[in-house]
Amino acid sequence: MSSRKGLSFEEKRTRMLELFYEKKDFFLLKELEKIAPKEKGIVTQSVKEVVQSLADDTLVDTDKIGTSVYYWSFPSKATATRKRKLESINEELTNKSKRLKTVEKSLTDSCLGKEDTEERTQTLQELSELEAKKAQLQESLKAYKDNDPETLKVYVKETQMAKTAINRWTDNIYSIQSWIRRKFPNINVNDFNK
Repeated sequence: MSSRKGLSFEEKRTRMLELFYEKKDFFLLKELEKIAPKEKGIVTQSVKEVVQSLADDTLVDTDKIGTSVYYWSFPSKATATRKRKLESINEELTNKSKRLKTVEKSLTDSCLGKEDTEERTQTLQELSELEAKKAQLQESLKAYKDNDPETLKVYVKETQMAKTAINRWTDNIYSIQSWIRRKFPNINVNDFNK
């Protein structure tokens, strides 16, 4: 067994980039599969995956010429890429700083006039007292709800509906009694009412 530990994917990527930067040339995939194991210790089977990963991240350029696909990367491109990324990060930092200043100004503006003054404290005290009084009045109002004219109207309406329903069922019972007496004259009314 080999005591050497295999390279991680990131180490393979780094070594492959070093190979491109050192050689400063373009390669076919077949050439990379021969060179990378010898010079950088990258296993032949993983060369294609590593190169494709670098190409996907635009760290390695690729172009198809005829039926061949060529790969290359120069140190100057890495520098330019890093510069662009740094500029982008600096621009984002500037925008975030402006946004932070705007939010801080907005915060100070909103806090303006809300300092703890004697007048403000007194007004807040009055407000809490009035809210407590309102809650107390609403509780006492609930006690008089039974005498509320609107509630009484609802009760009267419900009572009338119940009375109408009772009368309807009573009429139905008498109609059934009458029908049964006609159909079965031998049945006693007292027996029927039981």
